[in-house]
Amino acid sequence: MTLRRVPALLLLPALVLSCLLLPVPDARAQVLDLCVGVVIRLGGPDGVDDDGDGDPCDDDQPDYDFVEDGPSPGDNVVLRWNNQVLEAIRTTRPAPPVAARALAIVHTAMYDAWASFDDTAVPTRPELWVRQPLVLRTEENRARAVSFAAHQALVDLFPQWRSRLDGTVHAATGVLEALGYRPVDGTVAALEGVRAAEAVLADRQHDGANESGGYADTTGYQPVNPPLDLRPGAPASALPHPDRWQALWLPGQPAPQRAAVPHWRRVRPFALRSAAQFQPDGPSMDPAATSDDVVAESADLDDREKVAAEYWADGPDSEQPPGHWNLFAQVVSRRNGHTLGQDVRLFFALNNALLDAGIAAWEAKYRWDFVRPVSLVRHRHRGQQVRAWAGPYLGTRDISGEDWLPYQRPSFVTPPFPEYVSGHSTFSAAAATVLRTFTGADAFGGAVRVPAGSSFVEPRTGTHPGVPSADVTLSWPTFSAAADEAGVSRRYGGIHFLDADLDGRALGRDVGRTAWDRATTYWDGTAGGGLLGLPIRLG
Repeated sequence: MTLRRVPALLLLPALVLSCLLLPVPDARAQVLDLCVGVVIRLGGPDGVDDDGDGDPCDDDQPDYDFVEDGPSPGDNVVLRWNNQVLEAIRTTRPAPPVAARALAIVHTAMYDAWASFDDTAVPTRPELWVRQPLVLRTEENRARAVSFAAHQALVDLFPQWRSRLDGTVHAATGVLEALGYRPVDGTVAALEGVRAAEAVLADRQHDGANESGGYADTTGYQPVNPPLDLRPGAPASALPHPDRWQALWLPGQPAPQRAAVPHWRRVRPFALRSAAQFQPDGPSMDPAATSDDVVAESADLDDREKVAAEYWADGPDSEQPPGHWNLFAQVVSRRNGHTLGQDVRLFFALNNALLDAGIAAWEAKYRWDFVRPVSLVRHRHRGQQVRAWAGPYLGTRDISGEDWLPYQRPSFVTPPFPEYVSGHSTFSAAAATVLRTFTGADAFGGAVRVPAGSSFVEPRTGTHPGVPSADVTLSWPTFSAAADEAGVSRRYGGIHFLDADLDGRALGRDVGRTAWDRATTYWDGTAGGGLLGLPIRLG
C-alpha cells in the first residue's frame, strides 16, 4: 500500500472526466461530490491567501494526497461523510483541538443513529432513544440514519461552510442529495438520524468549548512576555520570563499571534475523568540543555528529516493533526474492506480519543505555559555564534543566535500556543493506539512518496534543486512508527523540545487506551448498566 502525492494538474482532468462519463445519471450524482472533494484537495494555488503572506498563489502548504488508497465510489457513507468533515476543517481552519471536537461530534452523532438499528449497541445520548424493531434494522436504514445524522451535525457545526459549487447551498446538503436522499425525509431512519444528531449537539452545547462564542477564550489568559517581533527592521525583543510562552509578531501581520483556545482544558472529555487525569511531569527547566539540543538538531537536518517536518506539519490550511489520522483510518478501512458498522465504531472511538487528546494536551500547555524554541534559542544565544540551519537554501553554517529560526516557512514559524506538551505527539499516539487496538495488530504498511523539489520551505528554483534533492519515501510499517515520526518531526522542524515530544506520546497512549475502553462499552451494550438504565421511547 502506498500513499502518494501526484501532480495535481495531471489528475484534475481525469478525475472530472471520470465523474462525468459514468453511464447512469444517479451514479454520476452519487460520486460528483467525491470528485469535487478530491479535485479541491489535489488542486494547487486556489486564489486564496491561506497563510497570510500576501501571495494567494504560492501553494506553500503542499498536498500529500492518498491517491491509490483515497476516496472511491465504493466508499461507505461513513467514509463519505468523514471526508466532508475534513474538507470543512480545511476550509474553516479551526485550531487543532476544535477540529478534533468537530470530528468527534459528527461521528458520535453517526454512531448514535446507527445504534438504534443495531442489535446490541447503546447510544451515548439516551434521550428519547429506542431500539428500532427488527424489521427496520436493515443496512439501508442504517446508512440513511447515519447520513442524516452526519448532515445535521455538519450543518450545525459549520454554518459558514457553503457549497463549493454555487455558494448558496450547504455542501453537506449537496452530499446528502448525491447519496440519493432528499433533504426533507420523513422515514424512520432519517428522523432517527436527525434526532440522534440533535441530542449529541445539545449535549455539547455547554461543554466548555464556547462554540456559540466562536470558541473564544473564557479564561482571560494573557502571555506574561511581550511578543517576539520578527518583522524586518524590528528592534530586538526581550524575554523577561525565559520559561514562559511568547507570542510572535510575524512579517506581514497587523498584530501579534493570539493564543489559541486557552480555555480548552475546561472542555468536557469523552472518557477522561478530568483533563489532568494523566498529567505529565512537566518540561525540563534546564534552558542550556534544552536550547542547545534544538540548535544541534537544526544543524544536522538532512533531506529526509526536512521532508518529515513538512509532511507532518498539518498547518492551518490542512485537515490538522486529528484529520491526518482520519485519513489513515480511511486507508485502513479500504484496505481491510470494512463494513458500515465497523467504520461507525472505528471512527467513533478514534475521534473521541482525539477529542480527549486535545483536551489533555491543552491542559498541559496552559498549565506550564512553556516557551517555544524560537524564543529560547534567540534569548540564550543573543550575541553568540551558533551552528545551525541558516535559512532557505543556506544550509548549515554559523549564524548569530538572535537570528535563529526553526525549519518552517517564514509566514508560520511556530504555532500560537505554548510548547509543552506536543499536540502532534499526543494526537498521534492516541490515534495509533485506537487503530492498533481496533485492527488487532500494529501493522500499518503506509507510505508516501514526496517528489524532489516539492518543499514549501525550500522549493525547487531555476538555480536550486530544492528539497528533497531526489524523491523521498516516508514509510511506516506500524501505526506506532507513524506516531513516533509525527512526534519527532516537530523536533526536526524546531517546533518542540525533546520532553514535549516524548511526554506527549506517553500522554496520548494513556488517552487512547482510556477512550477505547469507554467506546467499547457503548457498542457492546454495557454503558450505563445496559438497556435497563436507559430511557426508552415507545415506537
